Amino acid sequence: MRPLRAALQFLFLRLEAVGNRIFGERLNPLYYLGASSFWMFWLVTASGLYVYAFYETGVDKTYASMDSITHGQWYAGGVMRSVHRYASDAMVLTMLLHLVRHFAFDRYRGFRTFSWVSGVAALCLLYVSGINGFMLPWDRLAQYVVLTTTEWMDALPVFNGILTRNFISNEAVSDRLFSLLSFMHIGIPLVLLLALWVHTQRVPRASMVPPRPLAIGLAAMLVVLALARPVVSQGPADFSSVPGELQFDWYYLAIYPLVHAWDPIALWTACGVALAVLVALPWLPPARTRGAAVMRMTAHPGRQSAPVRRAETLLDAGLRAGIALPYECRSGGCGLCKATMIGGDVEMNGYQPSALSEDERRAGRVLLCCARALSDVEFETEENAAARGATVDFHDTRVERLEPLAHDVMLVALRLSGGRTIAYEAGQYIHVVLDDGARRAYSFTGPSGTTSLIELHVRRVPGGRFTGLVFESLRAGDRVRVEGPLGSFVLHEPSDKPLIFVAGATGFAPVKSLLEQSFILGIERPLYLYWGVRNRRDFYLIELPERWAREHANFHFVPVLSEPGPQDRWEGRTGLVHEAILADFPDLSGFSVYACGSVNMVNAARPALLAQGLEGDACFSDAFLPAAGGAP
Repeated sequence: MRPLRAALQFLFLRLEAVGNRIFGERLNPLYYLGASSFWMFWLVTASGLYVYAFYETGVDKTYASMDSITHGQWYAGGVMRSVHRYASDAMVLTMLLHLVRHFAFDRYRGFRTFSWVSGVAALCLLYVSGINGFMLPWDRLAQYVVLTTTEWMDALPVFNGILTRNFISNEAVSDRLFSLLSFMHIGIPLVLLLALWVHTQRVPRASMVPPRPLAIGLAAMLVVLALARPVVSQGPADFSSVPGELQFDWYYLAIYPLVHAWDPIALWTACGVALAVLVALPWLPPARTRGAAVMRMTAHPGRQSAPVRRAETLLDAGLRAGIALPYECRSGGCGLCKATMIGGDVEMNGYQPSALSEDERRAGRVLLCCARALSDVEFETEENAAARGATVDFHDTRVERLEPLAHDVMLVALRLSGGRTIAYEAGQYIHVVLDDGARRAYSFTGPSGTTSLIELHVRRVPGGRFTGLVFESLRAGDRVRVEGPLGSFVLHEPSDKPLIFVAGATGFAPVKSLLEQSFILGIERPLYLYWGVRNRRDFYLIELPERWAREHANFHFVPVLSEPGPQDRWEGRTGLVHEAILADFPDLSGFSVYACGSVNMVNAARPALLAQGLEGDACFSDAFLPAAGGAP
């Protein structure tokens, strides 16, 4: 299966790339195969109704009425008859390509199984309806189709030769046959329409018409073809002789020559096996096993959440839940549904490099129409939408205590007034709102929860307005106004990857929060903490990660000094903190990294880690730039 799918993927992507150059990404017919199939159905219906208005049933009337429609009013009836035929052929072609494309890109399992099976049923009904349609003109081709069909069915024990005897001679055919054929040609398409409706029920906002320019172009193409090569009858049916030469239709009748070339029962068996395999494909190996049966996605702006079934695209899941996500082609060609991953794992295939480059993919960008969740995921469709879309409340607090943690780090404990509480996720932060409305960001330091006491790690910054207050004049009981919670630097679980946490200086505060949350969740995968500071005295809570290392066998702590002095008597790791990670892990492709520190640290670490194999959607970072002298 995999080599076959790989070959088909290669073929489709190349053909779609050619279509993009000719038609553009948003009007490429290969991106609208399902909608084009529906459009052909509507054209077949409209043209068929026109032809049926002049069609007469009867042994001596049917052929003459079709001949009159074709030649007596060639400008209308003749064109409509030809459009009816060519649109039917086009519907076979688009449905088959639609089916093969979904197989090629492995989009027929899990949640899509229902659509696959119902689509196969619709394709079978299309063939039955089309073959029935070839009997209606009652010309030599109709004679061939009727006789071959009855001979093939008579090979089955249930009929045992009783059908063909009705067509031994012209006199054996009665007017009732044409009433039956007409009834079938109306009834079967109605059942087909029902099957198509059922088929689209698991496709949210499924389109039944392609984009207007493409729809007009397809209809015009059929009219031009009808005028250039009109469909005509091939002489009246005559059961006293065998047709010597026919203008054949290979879209519907490709299997008919085999009825006479093979044993009919063997052909029935081959068709039955082929149909059974087609229906059973979603359950045949190699099956996808990654991901839970139902996961959750969170979309920004608005932090909107929705369930995601296995093998369902993020776009389909979001549209089904009523989330307004951008999209156009739904086939990985236009790039309109591009989003930035905040957390979680996805798999993607079947998209054009012009819609999503490798650099963008490594940077955590995805196409929602091609991305399938392997875990709970979070993404944003607009830049910084996660931060903008957060619900933010203001809280009045009082300073409960101030506790020096190091020569330049103070623990500030704030108690919410009036018995209020604040709910937050580990890794998020709050804004301290100054008197003139300026804001300073500080991270929560504990695991996720609801609390009335907020503890912050405030590092002194020369000239800093709030840090100056903290270290010089702030006292217990003073009022402090805060805003939050904010931020999306949170733990993205479940995951199967070992986690590496990188902290620069007081970037340890949110990392501490994430690690304590990891311990609460009972994560047994390896956990690594790389904490980088300048001098030894800057490790303001080093006894805490040292205790974690003793208590948790899966936790490993690596302290790093960038500028150790003689007074430090340091024998541990030195240099930039991310360089220690690069030295310890030559291949980061199987890891997730959470990095928090100065913007210089994060900007230096992220590209280096990505270059060493870290996937873009597995690199989470929170960078801060201290504000001094009142600068925002």
